[in-house]
Amino acid sequence: MNGFDVAFFMAWSMFCSIPCPYKNWNENLYPQMLLCLPVVGLLLGVLWALGSMLFAGLGLFGAALITVMPYLMTGFIHLDGFMDCADAVLSRRDLETRRQILKDSHVGSFAVISLCTLFLLTFSLFAGASLAGRRMGLVFIPAVVRACAATAVLSFEPMQTSGYAKMFSGGTQWSQRRAGWILTAVSVVLPVLFCGLPGLCGAAAAAGSWFVIWRCRKNLGGMSGDVSGCAITVGELCGVVALMLF
Repeated sequence: MNGFDVAFFMAWSMFCSIPCPYKNWNENLYPQMLLCLPVVGLLLGVLWALGSMLFAGLGLFGAALITVMPYLMTGFIHLDGFMDCADAVLSRRDLETRRQILKDSHVGSFAVISLCTLFLLTFSLFAGASLAGRRMGLVFIPAVVRACAATAVLSFEPMQTSGYAKMFSGGTQWSQRRAGWILTAVSVVLPVLFCGLPGLCGAAAAAGSWFVIWRCRKNLGGMSGDVSGCAITVGELCGVVALMLF
């Protein structure tokens, strides 16, 4: 296998709970792994859309299953980052304390409140409106937010307390950062081309992700895996909001 094949399966095994058919690890391929993350998101989106068709006739229970599907398929890895960032950022403490909270394994009240809000909003959207004619949007939303998160990790300085600081200690190449921005732009345009007006859910998802990235970097002093997970989680919510509204 060439480098990108290995990098794709690295991204699959690290960011997806679905069993990976090929397991190999090469620490030199971290940037390529991140560039493959939107492809993993696209596969998750296809499964999400198929699941929404399968569960469509199950009423509120079906809406609940559609709500939790993205988290089940990723092993809750991004949701963990969302909760950690909620505790840290919403604490409004000094920078050092916020970083300590980010790494604390205990669950705080802000994380619980934010998690309940996330599930309530997402469930109400799926329970209150039909996905008929909009399911294609679910295919693209996970890819868009992962493209944004991957680009941010490749482009911005990592938090010194983050594992990314070691992974990218030598920095990233301009070609890798450029590829990330191109992937982000393409991932936002494709939903509009395929879905028309509902495809603006991709732009909404990207806007939500970048807002979280900006807010968390400002409050925590850099990028980290938790920030990426938070951006992916909030971005998906924003994408679903826009999809159901349009």
